[in-house]
Amino acid sequence: MQKFISPILCSIILALWVSGIAIFSVQNSTEISLRFIAFQSIDMPVGVILAFSVSVGVIISSILLPPLFGIGQTKERQEDF
Repeated sequence: MQKFISPILCSIILALWVSGIAIFSVQNSTEISLRFIAFQSIDMPVGVILAFSVSVGVIISSILLPPLFGIGQTKERQEDF
């Protein structure tokens, strides 16, 4: 039962995040530029920067979290430790 609920719960959370970003970007269409040390980006809407940041965070966490916490290992492999 938990194998069925987990993907649905993750999908719902991701859908809520995407909806929140969409609503926020429609309400805040002002353009900003990012500055980091001596670098400055072009002017972009807040929603685009927020969506890009969330996307990069989801991709990085999906790559880094499974090896750190042993997610996806089979029982045979866990028994070896």
